Amino acid sequence: MKKILFVTTRNPFSGRYSGDVIRSLKIINLLKKKFELHIICLKDKSEKNNEKNLISFNYPNLFLKFIYCLISFFKFQPLQFGLFFSRDLKIYIEDNADKYDYLFFYHIRSSQYLPKNYYGKTIIEMGDLYSENYYQTYEYLNFLNPLKFIYYLESYLVKKIENKILNDFDKIILFSKKEADRIDKKFKNKIIQINESIDQIKNKYVFSKDNFRILFVGNLNYLPNLLACKYFIKNIFPKLKLEFPLIKFCMIGSINKFNRFFLKNNSSIETLGAKKDLSKYIKNSICGLANLEIATGVQGKVLTYMSWGLPVICSKKVAQNIGLNVLSYNNDKDLIKKFSNLKTNKQKCNQLSKNSLKFSKGLNWKKVGLKYLKLFNF
Repeated sequence: MKKILFVTTRNPFSGRYSGDVIRSLKIINLLKKKFELHIICLKDKSEKNNEKNLISFNYPNLFLKFIYCLISFFKFQPLQFGLFFSRDLKIYIEDNADKYDYLFFYHIRSSQYLPKNYYGKTIIEMGDLYSENYYQTYEYLNFLNPLKFIYYLESYLVKKIENKILNDFDKIILFSKKEADRIDKKFKNKIIQINESIDQIKNKYVFSKDNFRILFVGNLNYLPNLLACKYFIKNIFPKLKLEFPLIKFCMIGSINKFNRFFLKNNSSIETLGAKKDLSKYIKNSICGLANLEIATGVQGKVLTYMSWGLPVICSKKVAQNIGLNVLSYNNDKDLIKKFSNLKTNKQKCNQLSKNSLKFSKGLNWKKVGLKYLKLFNF
C-alpha cells in the first residue's frame, strides 16, 4: 500500500469553519480509505490530538512568530512563511520524508517544508494564484493605508514562490481552469486542475416577495470579504433600504469582536458568526452576495449559495469563473437594479435557482474527489 504524508499548516481536525480546513479534511478522509496516510500539521495549544496517524506541533508563540517573520523578510520570502513556520515540524519532515512514497503539501505556505534530497513524488495543492490576489488588494487599498505596501511586497514574494513551486514539485493542483491555462506551457504536464466542490445539494430556496435577507457567507476576518461587506453596508444597503425598508443584510462567517462592532451599525445588519447549517437563513433570503473586488479563482461562497438553489449576484471578477449561472453587475447603480429585480421577479429568480442547482450537480465531491485518487499513479 502506498504511503503518503499530508503536510498542512492548519489542523484539519480543529472543527474550524473555514474553507481551507474543510477541504483539507475532505481530502484526508478520501485518501485514508485507499492509502496509508499520515498527517502532519500545526495546531493551537488548546486543540487536542486524538486522531490516529496525526502528528502535530503547537504554533510558535507571538515572539517566535515575529522573529520568523523577520527571518522570512531578510530571506526575501513571504511573511506568511514566517507566520506558519515551525522548526520542530521542519525537522520532523526532513528526518522522516524517506519513509513515504508521496509528500502532499496543502497550500503554498506549506511548501517551505519541502525537504532537500527527497526522491519520492511531491504534490502541492496551491488552489489559487495568490500573488494575483495580493496584488489586487494592493491596488484596491488607499495610498495612506500602510497595508497597501505590505500587500505589494507580499504579492511579489508570493509570485516568486509560485514560480519556485512550478520548478520544485511534480504535480501542482489549481482550482480554476482559467488560472491553470495561464501557467507557462513548459509546466503544463505538472498542472492538475481540480474544481472546488459541493458536498450536498439541498434546494431549499423558495421565491416570495416577502423574502427579506441578502446573504453574505465567508470569513469576515479575511480582508477581501471584510472590504466587500464594508463597501456594501456604506454605499449600497442604505439605498436598498429606501426602496425596501424591511430588508436585512446577513453576514455568516468567522468574525472577531472588533470587526463585528464596526460592521453591525443598525438592527437591519446581522453578523452571525460561523454557522454549519444555513437552512434557516436560506429561508427568506432574496439572494447570495459575492461583491468582491479582490478575487481570484472560484469563490467557495458562490458554490455554497448555488448548492442551496439560491440566486447569486457577483462582481465581474467573481462571475468570470462561474459563467452565466449568476448575475453580475457593471457598477453600483446596476447592482441596486439587479437586487430590485430579484426582490420582485419570480420568473427570473426561479430560473437562476434552476441554473444554480444544475451547475452544482457537476461539482459534487464524490465526482471531484476521484481526481485526487488518480493523482497517486505517477
